[in-house]
Amino acid sequence: MNFKPLHDRVLVRRIEQESKTSGGIIIPDTAKEKPIEGEVLAVGEGSRDENGKLIQLTVKKGDKVIFGKWSGTEVKINDQDLLIMKESDIFGIVQ
Repeated sequence: MNFKPLHDRVLVRRIEQESKTSGGIIIPDTAKEKPIEGEVLAVGEGSRDENGKLIQLTVKKGDKVIFGKWSGTEVKINDQDLLIMKESDIFGIVQ
């Protein structure tokens, strides 16, 4: 992929949830909620503090993360629907 986020931004691909319930009921696309879990594809270098010192990001490429339903900006890169968001929009890393 030829995209590098700037500053404290992160490029994330949503991880789709199961379209079936445990009882075998298929959930139609119109009833599905937006996934809140994703995989980090690229990260920026970090932000700068008041003194100009670089503060590196906590997340790294390959991390599975949880973020808010309406976080980030949706973009299409190489025919993939992706999200660009600030690291502060990410709630945590799935271990």
